[in-house]
Amino acid sequence: MKLAVFDFDSTLMDGETIDFLAEPLGLKNKVSAITEMAMRGELDFFESLIMRVKLLEGLEVKKVNEICHNLPYMPGAEETIKALKKDGVKVVVFSGGFRNATSYAKKILGFDADFSNTLHSKNGILTGLVGGEMMFSHSKGDMLKRIQEILGITSEETMAVGDGANDLSMFKYAKTKVAFCAKEVLKKEANIIIEEKDLTKILEFI
Repeated sequence: MKLAVFDFDSTLMDGETIDFLAEPLGLKNKVSAITEMAMRGELDFFESLIMRVKLLEGLEVKKVNEICHNLPYMPGAEETIKALKKDGVKVVVFSGGFRNATSYAKKILGFDADFSNTLHSKNGILTGLVGGEMMFSHSKGDMLKRIQEILGITSEETMAVGDGANDLSMFKYAKTKVAFCAKEVLKKEANIIIEEKDLTKILEFI
């Protein structure tokens, strides 16, 4: 294995970043319900992202960063990444969430690169708009293919780890497909299923 690609929300991080961001606005339950539908594949990911980010309009960027810098990481996340990198594996994170969270997590967990979305703001306040590299259900697969071409790595040398429907596109380009505490839609396509919230369990399989 030369490349390991991880989803961030509910994979490397224990929860959904956008749900945490909605909490101070009193909208966590509303946002969480939309998130759940998207992760089960019942709602188009792009549509769900636009809907949920719109609900964050008015939140201070300062508060966004405070929340994103205090997210709970999944048990075993740091140890698993460290073990993979020790074996010479490149570790990359793809997230339909936000750079405020993934870029900070990179410093803590030690992965090599992160690709996520950007929350738009004006005068330090979220506008309710979003843009970026991971906006669509196919975005993770497209980016994985591009990275493989740049690095000269094949799908046989690649592992993808995720939990929801928007991780399906990654599986197309990875021989090792890990469904981690995942929704049924992803488990059906996986060749490794882990139900325990402990990322080090991955190391037992590889």
